[in-house]
Amino acid sequence: MSHTFHIPVLGLGFTIDTPLKIARYGISSVVSVVDDILIERMRKFYTEKFGEEYELIKSGDEDSRAQRIKSYLNLLNRKVSEQFNELKNQLFEEGSDLTRYFDLLPDTSELKAKYERMLSVYDESSRKRLQEELKAEMTKGAIDINIMSKVDKINYTLKGDMLGDNFSDALAALRGFAESDLESSIVLSAGMNPRLYSYMENFSCFFPDETGRLRKKIILKVSDYRSAFIQAKFLIKKGLWVSEFRVESGLNCGGHAFATEGHLIGPILQEFKERREAMITELFSGYQASLKAKGIELDKAPSMRITMQGGIGTADENSFLMRHYQLDATGWGSPFLLVPEATNVDDETLANLAASDSSDFYLSGSSPLGIPFNNYKKSTAEEERRQRIEKGRPGSPCTKKFLVSNTEFTEKPICTASREYQNLKLKQLDAMDVSREEYVSRFEAITEKTCLCDGLCTTAYIKHGILKPKESRAVSICPGPNLAYFSHIFSLDEMVKHIYGKLDLIKNVNRSHMFINELKLYVDYFKKDVAMHMDNLDAKKEKQLQKFKDQLLAGVAYYKEFKEEINSHREACKEKFVADLQELEAQIKQLKIKVEVPAMA
Repeated sequence: MSHTFHIPVLGLGFTIDTPLKIARYGISSVVSVVDDILIERMRKFYTEKFGEEYELIKSGDEDSRAQRIKSYLNLLNRKVSEQFNELKNQLFEEGSDLTRYFDLLPDTSELKAKYERMLSVYDESSRKRLQEELKAEMTKGAIDINIMSKVDKINYTLKGDMLGDNFSDALAALRGFAESDLESSIVLSAGMNPRLYSYMENFSCFFPDETGRLRKKIILKVSDYRSAFIQAKFLIKKGLWVSEFRVESGLNCGGHAFATEGHLIGPILQEFKERREAMITELFSGYQASLKAKGIELDKAPSMRITMQGGIGTADENSFLMRHYQLDATGWGSPFLLVPEATNVDDETLANLAASDSSDFYLSGSSPLGIPFNNYKKSTAEEERRQRIEKGRPGSPCTKKFLVSNTEFTEKPICTASREYQNLKLKQLDAMDVSREEYVSRFEAITEKTCLCDGLCTTAYIKHGILKPKESRAVSICPGPNLAYFSHIFSLDEMVKHIYGKLDLIKNVNRSHMFINELKLYVDYFKKDVAMHMDNLDAKKEKQLQKFKDQLLAGVAYYKEFKEEINSHREACKEKFVADLQELEAQIKQLKIKVEVPAMA
């Protein structure tokens, strides 16, 4: 790998074509394959842009979802390879993409050191030899893809007949990736889907070849060690190796938020660090046995990377994570929404993001999946949602149906963000005898759901000028709260230099350490959970809340033990870290959780 960071998946449309923008510089990124309609439109756009012949894959064609995904990924792979080869054929001169490739590399890179040596060599033949060696060692950024494991609706023919299990959304997406030309990784997120995980066993590309190489690799996005190990053991039994555990903060992230039971990112990474070697040993033993049953012999465990993403804001934090937890890389997501060279954000949304503060980012109930969702108050999708409510027509038209899941009123699942569902649910609410306060609360919970299928794609259509005349211009966006500290629009070079400590883009911003910011999010989350249940707290919920509180306090104790190392480079930062930690500890301890037992008469 050329770089020690990657750009995670950002919504549906925000990183849909990011590899075409940055992979030639050795920077890896992740493409969402949830929406094959978006993917087909992007394939049409780029095929025609590159002067190639485009042939539509219709939604009614055989295995259309998998074929659309496969064709688009092949396009990305082919074009990135062409870009990379063109870059390598350039001269080492000021202003060339070839020079930019090496300028962007971290100073810790051996390739960067070799490049610096080449610049100091004046003998023409020696210089040319070094330049050829440098070009031979260059690598493209990976074009990885993401599947939300549980976004896996069953599909039907145009006549309404149910297609088989293998044609569900997640399995078809996996098949598209498996059959593509890519040699990269599939990032599986949002928990375990046994049917999907088992289906991977059908594709030889996930098994080692005669040299032990994995042509396609598996990355698990996880929130803690226990879930990571459980999922890995399930895959190992199928003869499938996990090449990377991508640990993400439960709350200090973008998109859907999967809160842990009070486990904080520091202690979580510590557990991965301490148990890493033992985990690899145990998993490899099972892996060898599973492969042997398939007639495959393997003497050495494939590599297994541990990376982390979610809420990293400074080069100091980045280098500390890499050093202290012995990480292989880190992920930087939301800040890249302010980098037009890397992601798709329309001009209006981009300007709003650059001018926002922390009050504009919040954890919402907007997602039809029923999972907490990081939302943005100033998004045009939120504005459109409120306008529909004011007009007495809450909810969105549901055309794509990727997130249909509710069968409360219908035989076939419908989406809770749809006009159909919200109309039925509000009629049910109107018939109920509840207080005005209760009515308002329920009304807001019903109408808060918003269409993500359209909203998370629109920005890509606007950016590339392919929005259709009757389509809404409303953009949904789901940045992590860390974006509040970045208040300008940046170039790719500026953001990469910020990550590697050559430039500080938030130098004069009052920002707490990422560990503190995550702890604040968990304390707020915990307070809301306690407040919601205190009026009808039962013994089971009391036990769960107490466990959550104990884990938070254990995390605080963990951070106290090595606060010196976290901020030893700056005394002011160290003092702020300690003060913030003490304040949050006091808030946690003040929260009382107890089931009231009636006194005996």
